[in-house]
Amino acid sequence: MATERYLVPYLAAKPFFQKYVKPLIRREVNINENRTVHVKEESKIIDAVKKISPSVVSISTSKNVYDFFGQVQEQKGGGTGFIITSDGLILTNKHVVSAGDKYTVITSDGKTYEAKVKAKDPTNDIAFLKIDAENLPVADLGYSKDLEVGQTVIAIGYALGEYENTVTVGVVSALDRAINASGGVESSTERLEGVIQTDAAINPGNSGGPLINLAGQVVGINTAMDTEGQQIGFAIPIDVVRPAITSVIEKGKIIRPMIGVRYIPINKKIAELNKLPVDHGALIYSDDPKLLPVIPGSPAAKAGLKKLDIILKVNDEEITEDHGLSYLIQKYQPGDEITLIILRDEKEMKVKVKLSEMKE
Repeated sequence: MATERYLVPYLAAKPFFQKYVKPLIRREVNINENRTVHVKEESKIIDAVKKISPSVVSISTSKNVYDFFGQVQEQKGGGTGFIITSDGLILTNKHVVSAGDKYTVITSDGKTYEAKVKAKDPTNDIAFLKIDAENLPVADLGYSKDLEVGQTVIAIGYALGEYENTVTVGVVSALDRAINASGGVESSTERLEGVIQTDAAINPGNSGGPLINLAGQVVGINTAMDTEGQQIGFAIPIDVVRPAITSVIEKGKIIRPMIGVRYIPINKKIAELNKLPVDHGALIYSDDPKLLPVIPGSPAAKAGLKKLDIILKVNDEEITEDHGLSYLIQKYQPGDEITLIILRDEKEMKVKVKLSEMKE
């Protein structure tokens, strides 16, 4: 208002009015500062979306199945992915392509390509598709290790499988979550560890799409939503899948390390029911007589691990509910030597194990 603009500064110069007028001036400055911050963040979001959008693709899957009457029906599914090499390597969720026979990719410029599955990694719910193309725009991969709780993130993809480049904005709600995720036509359930929790809306259509920071860099892969909670979504940290990306680009397949044991994750409930001496770790065990707890010829067998051994640590990292044995092992490469802390007959001991490559 004109009165505030001209009269307030004048009165503020008079000693008698200073204690009454100064709060008004401070309030006006604060409003302007908030307005500036809000505009700056909006601008960063817009720039980030513009940067990533050309590399985001829509994925549709189809498969012929027989219905109850023996008639052939086409079963359709789909999701989102993003381009990681200019010659057409695409990263998405494993559950997006879990049960398809035919895969079609639509790029941001509207072109349609037939795609083939290059590799799958159910451990981290990721899959790689390949299309025959050149000079495609590539997503900029960031580092999820730099994320902080409260940081702004953006989920982008094809909402409900049809609305192109739908953008949802939220914050990192938590890090290092462990979830049981199910999805895809097969409806299998997998445990994902170390995931990012966000309140940016994630739905089946943008599953497999990028979760980005305000620099437009991919920090995660949208993977799941909590069907019982509002505004709770999850994303796989890009750092977790970076070794798989390098492996597929360089060798054409995902190379995973293997230790060679079947085990039961220990928590407080399992420890109480089975009268175990600890409430965390991995109990080497198999209740199927056809499946041995220690695989013959495996690194674990060569290192002397036995049934009912409890693995407590991997290279000084403790095995917990959120960071299980499989999660910790995935940080290493075949050929790496790791040191396990195990509990045998209630005595701790160190065992060195040289990891081998997991077969497809």
